[in-house]
Amino acid sequence: MLTKRIVPCLDVKDGRTVKGVNFVDLRDAGDPVELAAQYAKQGADELVFLDITATHERRKTMIEMVKAVARQLNIPFTIGGGISEIADAEALLNAGADKISINSAAVRNPQLIEDLAKAFGVQFVVLAVDTKHIDGKNWVHLNGGRLITELETEDWIKRAENLGAGEILLTSMDHDGTKQGFDCGLLGKINKMINIPIIASGGAGKTEHFTEVFQQAGVDAALAASVFHYGEILIPDLKQELKKHDIPVRL
Repeated sequence: MLTKRIVPCLDVKDGRTVKGVNFVDLRDAGDPVELAAQYAKQGADELVFLDITATHERRKTMIEMVKAVARQLNIPFTIGGGISEIADAEALLNAGADKISINSAAVRNPQLIEDLAKAFGVQFVVLAVDTKHIDGKNWVHLNGGRLITELETEDWIKRAENLGAGEILLTSMDHDGTKQGFDCGLLGKINKMINIPIIASGGAGKTEHFTEVFQQAGVDAALAASVFHYGEILIPDLKQELKKHDIPVRL
């Protein structure tokens, strides 16, 4: 059986790790390269770095940071933010990233998913989706949640899978930063619809939330930020807890 993955997420702004609630009120959480090295030592399975203002400010992800992280890490990491063409992805790969995450650029140009999958392989392409529940439906949002689209979340994810996305990083904006638990209902529904892995994001507050999302939604990985950054949950403790519930993890 495939082990379930624990994935700390580092939102990076101006070269620092930051964390907010419902995508706003950002506060500093440390140096991303140092944090990455700590998480690798603690037993994180993968890391995700999101340059959260790259798309909004029309800026490319920092190649130098990726190189620095690659020198420190012995686990895979994904980088996202401001990737809008093959050349952007290639530069990040060459700098040492294992996967790239695309979000706004893929919505504006769905062909990008197919192009990246053809150029580098399906397993390289992570589609990040920020979703919010409004008037009984789930809607895709862009630019760090600043912009609502006319895309229903379920339709967009299915289409992205068909285009060649290798993995979905699904963030519930309603749950993000609240520490009230993941959106297991939506995650479970989408997991049944698609045949590629899902990384659950948004809402982790205690170890039970990770147990719930693996048991109830059947996702492949669970991502969190502030509970790891501020030491509220330690990865070795979390993995021991998951093991107690017969959830397969890499110790």
